[in-house]
Amino acid sequence: MEPQIFQKIERAKAPDFGDILTKSFELFKKIWVEGMLHLLVILAVILPFLAILYVPFIAILIKAEANGGQPDFNPFLEYSVLWIAIYILAFLVIVIIIQTIAYAITAHFFQVCKKADTGTPVEIGGYFVYLKNHFQKILVLSLAAFGITMLAAILCYLPIFYVMVPLQLMFVIFAFNPELSVSEIVKSGFKLGNKFWLIAFGLIIISSMIAQLGIILCGIGILATAFFTHLPMYYFYKETIGFDDDSPIDVLPNSF
Repeated sequence: MEPQIFQKIERAKAPDFGDILTKSFELFKKIWVEGMLHLLVILAVILPFLAILYVPFIAILIKAEANGGQPDFNPFLEYSVLWIAIYILAFLVIVIIIQTIAYAITAHFFQVCKKADTGTPVEIGGYFVYLKNHFQKILVLSLAAFGITMLAAILCYLPIFYVMVPLQLMFVIFAFNPELSVSEIVKSGFKLGNKFWLIAFGLIIISSMIAQLGIILCGIGILATAFFTHLPMYYFYKETIGFDDDSPIDVLPNSF
């Protein structure tokens, strides 16, 4: 049987672009602190992984500096082809891990959006509830998103503008429907994205531009505005698919 979400997407009516942006601004006033906390948690968790990527180059860079520096210095030339291949593989693994962590914490933020929007008290914490209960599914979903992005990039990059919409929708769909399989989540993202691509694409572009305004406040302000990009996607989901129940997110099954 087809998941009920497919039927909802078929029946969905086009959301109002301006109304979604207006509601997003109103919700941002309520939860900008929570958005900043989610971003800081993501940074705190992924920074050690990023540091690992630079460790192999520290000794080489020190050596280059000791020799007076070389304008054409290339650290990769200091290592064997086998080492470079291993490093590239490790780099891809770390990127997937970072993406998985970021997606899991962002999924929790979507639940915060729902609570604030419906007037339910927002509790601080619980950032890793999706990571704890649905790690395997988020990992596979991250791999799927990575593969889709790479395929789009190989096809002269233009398809990236198309797939960026379903990719954004896949994770808000997962946040509110973690019981769906990975394939069902991916299909739902593309079905919904195809149906209202232009509206979703416009919301992504405008919200991304608004999120960058935090740079004006000495750069650090972007910590407060960065998560604004997720608010239009929350309302886009709400206005098209909607909610059936308020099931706690930490008791849902971890099925594929």
